Amino acid sequence: TRPYRKFTDDHRALDAVLRRLVMGADAIKGATRSYTSPWDMTLRERMIEDMRIRGLGDKSQQAHIRAVKDFAAFLGRSPDTATFEELRAYQLHMTDTEVSPSVYNARITALRFFFSMTCGREEMKRYMQFRTQPRKLPAVLSAEEVSELLAVAPGPGLKYRAALSISYGAGLRASEVCNLTIGDIDSDRMLIHVVQGKGRKDRKVMLSAGLLDLLREYWLEARPEGWLFPGKPKINPVSPRQLNRAFTSAKRMAGINKPATLHTLRHSFATHLLEAGTDVRVIQVLLGHAKLTTTAQYTKVATKMIRDTTSPFEALKQLNLQARKTRPG
Repeated sequence: TRPYRKFTDDHRALDAVLRRLVMGADAIKGATRSYTSPWDMTLRERMIEDMRIRGLGDKSQQAHIRAVKDFAAFLGRSPDTATFEELRAYQLHMTDTEVSPSVYNARITALRFFFSMTCGREEMKRYMQFRTQPRKLPAVLSAEEVSELLAVAPGPGLKYRAALSISYGAGLRASEVCNLTIGDIDSDRMLIHVVQGKGRKDRKVMLSAGLLDLLREYWLEARPEGWLFPGKPKINPVSPRQLNRAFTSAKRMAGINKPATLHTLRHSFATHLLEAGTDVRVIQVLLGHAKLTTTAQYTKVATKMIRDTTSPFEALKQLNLQARKTRPG
């Protein structure tokens, strides 16, 4: 590896070095001999160990490290020495620089973990405020739009058409589709096994006959081994980025102008089930939501349900008709 130059106040060099932190503890150990950082390396290693003890995933660990790194750069010294006022100043700084609510809240979550778990300064949590995020309704495609999109999924072969069809037909997240193996398709019980989905939770979802037929066609064509949708090299699964590109290409080919993403297929799955009369608690299980309130958001975009709901104004109309009939002529 290239040797790191010594620096003190050069934040650009600090940022370049600290980006290496997300590569893991080994990279951290190798870097400790080469530079001095406002955030002591032993403190970083301890935080990484605390996150591993709590069972945080790799992406969560990387996000937490980046957040505390940003706070250390703002502070100009080791973040464990921060005062209440400096923590407040950092929150004002994020507000003034128009940091999005999602990034703001992610950084606050990381700092709460850092101070309470790694530093043992539980009282610091009192001085950290989350920001309210605007609640936007998810975009949903109609059944006709989904059909058109899947029909023009890019090649070669049926790989991306089959992958996008699973995303819609079983309501899977992009990472869950990518991590499917041949053994996760249970054609005897007509189930798909989702292993270690979001939150490291296993669940089962339905496998429709039409989707099974498509998967069989795809298997006969590609003969995948291990991963259902292998990437390059084949020892790795296809990446969520590749799947997103395939969705974007299909969306353009289908002439769909809605602000839809790959995750929109999952939203559409839930909304169409709800409109077909499926109990919201069943949809919660299929989606793998921990809270029913998360699933309940789809009641706001289930337009068929909303449209078919009778307004109480109709009852007033009936009452008026009855009143006219009973009036003396």
